Amino acid sequence: MRMIEANGIALHVREDGDPAGKPVVFSNSLSTDLRLWDAILPLLPAGLRLIRYDKRGHGLSDCPDGPYALDDLVADAEALLEALDIRDCVFVGLSVGGLTGQDLAGRRPDLIRAAVLSNTAARMGDPAMWQARMEAIRAGGLDSIAEAVMDRWFGPAFRHRPEVAAWKNMMTRMPREGYLGCCAAIAAADLTECTAALTLPVLGISGSADGACPAENTAAMIETIAGARMEVIDGTGHLPCVEEPETYARLLTEFLEETGHV
Repeated sequence: MRMIEANGIALHVREDGDPAGKPVVFSNSLSTDLRLWDAILPLLPAGLRLIRYDKRGHGLSDCPDGPYALDDLVADAEALLEALDIRDCVFVGLSVGGLTGQDLAGRRPDLIRAAVLSNTAARMGDPAMWQARMEAIRAGGLDSIAEAVMDRWFGPAFRHRPEVAAWKNMMTRMPREGYLGCCAAIAAADLTECTAALTLPVLGISGSADGACPAENTAAMIETIAGARMEVIDGTGHLPCVEEPETYARLLTEFLEETGHV
């Protein structure tokens, strides 16, 4: 296990692939850790430097007191890339990881040369929705919302497979303050203007059965970015890299080839 001091906290980081290869950085969704990407990494081209990390409040990273702002998550990612001496990466962000990628790409184009914005939007939900969720968690804990979250995460064909229990456990066993802190960050985030101003290559990915960030919301964001394109993986929910890793890896590989990253 490797920890990196970044923005005043310790972040859990894992690197796979070729240390001298072109970097691809993965940023996870709310209440998942870096294992989110386990199934797709073996399917990607050889020779890449593959970097994953647990954001604050998640996995093995520090869980500072909340609430958090998106600025905190972006500053964490920026400091992490600086610490690892990463430039010109392809940043793959899913859900709140996609919010992080949008904002960081606008701030630091020297760090990110292309982005995959997966199951995300320039604005995700509204403050009232997030406030209601936070109140439910404070009253009943993460277990009280877990089944509803699994319904949003997975499409009908995957929803009742045995491995869903592992994803539910990942969610419910995370620090409550980490979940609440990131909920606050998402609730306040509105990247409509900065995302529309992006000029780097962008691929949008969504699942047709995504109940957390519907595909039409991702598509609406992608349409505002010059030259960006969108792919929808049929039948999958909010975590298509889990449900259809082969398809997800193929789309990512094609994008890496299009952008000259492999």
